[in-house]
Amino acid sequence: MIARKLLAGAAVAALALPAAPAVSANKAAAPTLVTCEQSLGTIALVDGDLAGWTQYGLGSPRELINALATQSGCFTAHSDMRAPARFLVTAVAGSQEEVDKSVSLGKTVATEALVRSGAAARMAGGVPFAGAALGMFSAFGGKKKTVAAGLRVVSPATGQALASGTGTVKKSSLTWGGGWATTAAGASGYQSSKDGQMLAEAFILAFNQLVAQKSALETAPAMTLAAATPGATVAVDTNIFASASKTSAAVRAVRAGTELNPTGKREGLFVEVKDNFGTTGWVSVEDLK
Repeated sequence: MIARKLLAGAAVAALALPAAPAVSANKAAAPTLVTCEQSLGTIALVDGDLAGWTQYGLGSPRELINALATQSGCFTAHSDMRAPARFLVTAVAGSQEEVDKSVSLGKTVATEALVRSGAAARMAGGVPFAGAALGMFSAFGGKKKTVAAGLRVVSPATGQALASGTGTVKKSSLTWGGGWATTAAGASGYQSSKDGQMLAEAFILAFNQLVAQKSALETAPAMTLAAATPGATVAVDTNIFASASKTSAAVRAVRAGTELNPTGKREGLFVEVKDNFGTTGWVSVEDLK
């Protein structure tokens, strides 16, 4: 269980730092894919609550993100089901306003967990765009709608949000006749339509921003099977669900501060837990601390 440690003064100031502005693509500055000398660890992709790609007749961006991870050398796609991934990556997409609203829902929980664990001050001091991992998504705003995408990295070991990235695109600036961008977009079938190309470019921008915060990812604890079983504390009022989805039936409501016992089973962003009354169900790691 993560030690409860409240920060004052400096940490509060760190949380108040302005987030880096979301990057927008244009014809004059087509993005290039960031590269890493070695992988930061394995990633498991999770579709977020805002699946904006469906409104364009597109499928999940999982293979696109996996392709960016592989081509950049920054991450390795998780494939060994006998061991947990080091990072969980949540993807969301939609209009600029929709993405802002969607990702802000998880921001409070992540911020509280970072403050309690003492990680907030370390991140604000050691991550490019100080405070970006806590507030990057809040940079979205305004009335003009664009195609927007967001990525957030969560540590399975702690349930904390480690880093985040966003991208907004009004008109694709990449060349889609071949090359790395076409290969990556083609993994999810995004290269064949203008909407898909714009969304692919938005995810590329988000991915680049996320990797820019690699110092926070490098210091994150690795998840082990043994680490899946300690007790966990609920960070906010939420529910225990019948299955690993917030759209499934609620088994019972739990208040912030409730102690739960993970069984060791994991599925995406959810862990199976048992309460002190013997009730078993699933809860999101983003609702735990």
